[in-house]
Amino acid sequence: MIFTVTPNPSVDWTFDVGSLTRGQLHRASESHAEASGKGVNVSRALASNGIATTAVLPLGGPVAAELAALLTAEGVDFVAVPISGAVRVNVSLTEPDGLATKVNSPGPVLSRAEIGELVARTLQAAQPGDWVVGSGSLPPEADRDLYARIGAGAHDRGALFALDSSGPALAAGLSARPDVIKPNIEELAEVTGAVIETFGDAADAAHQLIAGGAACVLVSAGPDGALLVTDELICHAEATVTTARSTVGAGDALLAGFIAGRADGAEALAEATAWATAALGVRGSHVPAVTGAHRSAVRLSRTVDLARPLRQPAGSREPSRRRGDARGQS
Repeated sequence: MIFTVTPNPSVDWTFDVGSLTRGQLHRASESHAEASGKGVNVSRALASNGIATTAVLPLGGPVAAELAALLTAEGVDFVAVPISGAVRVNVSLTEPDGLATKVNSPGPVLSRAEIGELVARTLQAAQPGDWVVGSGSLPPEADRDLYARIGAGAHDRGALFALDSSGPALAAGLSARPDVIKPNIEELAEVTGAVIETFGDAADAAHQLIAGGAACVLVSAGPDGALLVTDELICHAEATVTTARSTVGAGDALLAGFIAGRADGAEALAEATAWATAALGVRGSHVPAVTGAHRSAVRLSRTVDLARPLRQPAGSREPSRRRGDARGQS
């Protein structure tokens, strides 16, 4: 069983626009709503591919019923922790090439009792060999060690722990020694303070996180695919996507596919990349059933060109940049 916990879920509205110009009126050709939040997206991807999962999330306010209905419509089992605050709404504007511009709301403040219940409900059913996935931003004012608490509790129960967050929440979560973390290039640069311009830079930064407690690092590199870094290996996978309808949720699909592929080495990386490829082909953050065509499109490299430049480098060479600076994420 794969349990996901999303401390700050949302209903995401996506609007398809012809092009995005700041300060101008835009008329959407299509719009639709989805249940979202990074852990929710992982469970949605798993459920649509027939893999047992339960999403644990706080629910409250006028949007809660809509979020619950959206999850039910997709066949996602979930555990709702009642809260006094209101679930947030996020907005994505997606252009024809798949590029998405997102505006994320901060979300509700959760009380200590509500956070305690969220942790307890996440861990109470976990069994040895299960996965617990902590994913996404933390609610406003939440302690940065929330994921560390969840990860430590998962390991106490013999379960495996995956972490996908950013900034202080990611840094603090390393103390729980997660079995896998999944930063993108920007998050990797942010948490290490590194300038990441090549595959070698990304691998070096990933090794910093391994030294800090992570067992392996699954790096989402956008148009350059994904890297898997452990103490024993560095491998790379990518696929050519002819029509990318949306980049929203591709990283969540990557993590879901990696865990579905047993989170074990290069073959799991290839499976993860197939899931991300499937996600890119549909609008919004939905992940369809992953097919043989998605898998055959993946190119897996067990020998990585560390000098290869990234098309979307990250990090700043400014001396004023402080290690561990945090920016929000979904």
